[in-house]
Amino acid sequence: MSRPGSTGAADSRCPRCRAPVLAQWVGLVAALHVVADLRPLTPAEQTELREPNRLIWCLRGGEHTARRLTWTGRDHPAACPHPHVTEHRCTTEPTTLF
Repeated sequence: MSRPGSTGAADSRCPRCRAPVLAQWVGLVAALHVVADLRPLTPAEQTELREPNRLIWCLRGGEHTARRLTWTGRDHPAACPHPHVTEHRCTTEPTTLF
């Protein structure tokens, strides 16, 4: 199965808190499965939420193209016009054991 950059995008909702999320495989060689919130972050929120194991993602695409996540690493343009989102972290406790 080939993975050209970002594939397998699926808009859905978190099964626990029902927040809108985007689940997607990102990467060519070492693919990473990402479940990201769809709420765009302000630059201040990006700084506040950034930590070693929580990445900020650029949400590209739009009305006529599929949405896809790309990492906002050090080479990402500072004046990027796309919304930035982060990995979903559900704060709702599960209502069932299994």
